[in-house]
This record gives sequence, C-alpha cells and structure tokens, in this order.
Amino acid sequence: MTVPARISLDALEHKEVENGDDYREKLRAMQLQLLGIQLALVESKRSVVLVIEGPDAAGKGGVIKRIVEKLDPRFLNVHAIAKPTAEEAAHHYFWRFWTRLPAAGRLAIFDRSWYGRVLVERVEGFATKAEWKRAYEEINDFEQLLTDDGCLIVKLYLHITKDEQLVRFKKREGDPHKRWKMNEEDWRNRGKWGQYIEAAEDMFALTSPRYAPWHVIAANYKWTARLRMLKTVLRSLEKLDLK
Repeated sequence: MTVPARISLDALEHKEVENGDDYREKLRAMQLQLLGIQLALVESKRSVVLVIEGPDAAGKGGVIKRIVEKLDPRFLNVHAIAKPTAEEAAHHYFWRFWTRLPAAGRLAIFDRSWYGRVLVERVEGFATKAEWKRAYEEINDFEQLLTDDGCLIVKLYLHITKDEQLVRFKKREGDPHKRWKMNEEDWRNRGKWGQYIEAAEDMFALTSPRYAPWHVIAANYKWTARLRMLKTVLRSLEKLDLK
C-alpha cells in the first residue's frame, strides 16, 4: 500500500461558508440525490458501509441524521458502537462488526467502528501495543476482503478543534435535553487530546488504501461540515456501477 502524505489535524482550515437558506436548499438537493442512489443500490448486488469517526462532540450524530432522514429505512441500518459486551469481548474484535455488515442492496452506517482498536483502545490501554500495531494491517485486509466482494467503504472523520469541543461540552451540560450525552469519561478523554490526535493521524497514514481512503472534514461549523460530508458521500457513491 502506498502511504499517503500525513494529514495534520491541527492544520485543517475551519470556515463557515453557508447561510441558513443556502444550507437548507443544498441539503434538500443532496438528500434527494442520495435517495436516488439508494433506490438504485437496492436493486443491485452491491452494498455500502459508511464509517464515521471523530472526537467527542464533533457532530457525528447530526451528520448521520441528515444522511438518513430522507432515505428508505427498510434498506439501511445505523450501528452506534459502544463498549463491547461480554460476549463480544470473548471474540476477535472484528466479530461484532462482521455480524453487522450489510447484505447486498443495503447501506450500513457505523457511528464509530473497528477503528476503535487504533484509537480509543490504543490511547486508553485497552489493547496492548502489539495488538493495536498489528491492527493496521488487519484492518486493511478486512476492508480489502469487503471491497473485493462488492462492498463500497466510505470512511469519514469529522474533526473539531479542542477549543470548539470545550464550547460544545459546556453547551451540552447546560441543556437538559442534551445533558445525557456527557459523562466523566468525556472529560477524561479530553485530557488526552494530544494522544488522540496522534493516534488519528497515524490511522490516516496507515489505513488509507486506494480502495478505502479516509476523508477528513473540518467540522467547527456544523452546517458547512454536514454539506461537505454529504458531498463526499455522494461523490463516493456515484462511482458505484449500479446498472
């Protein structure tokens, strides 16, 4: 695999380029395009996996909502990945993802994914150094297996700055409707910001083969990030041969 130029998350440019009316119009247009592709996918032998990663409060849930809200729910699944259960932990770490892979004609979205092995498990010490180091090759082989079998994998990383994360954390804590999203672990993870940045940048460098590259989106401005994310998804899906 050719290793791409290293992506520096701190060097990402965050710009707000959308106003409310433009955002809503563009969002509707792209959602309609996405629906058209999904309907063609249903009649095909292909499948699609969207992997969405990023730091806490980066807006992953908001992006997923905009991706799926106009789609046919019968042919898609969203998997919010949390701490493995006792049964899942007793198997190889890919097992709980393998059982959630989409059948032909379907779309699956992973809100966090097998990349936890080289992100949170690496940083928090849940995997040994030997385990997370060999995971890069294991992941590339796993994704090669899926793509060779007709699955399109689109990998998206939403990134916000550390200052923006603090603003969003405080806003969540002050909102009774969103306070449930916050816990002590979020604040503890924030204390290891630099380690998570290093882990993410290593991940981009070592798991971006031509058949499943990473797409990194600057996400300080939610409207702009959502449209960029949808545009990236559409460009990837348009490469599918669904005839």
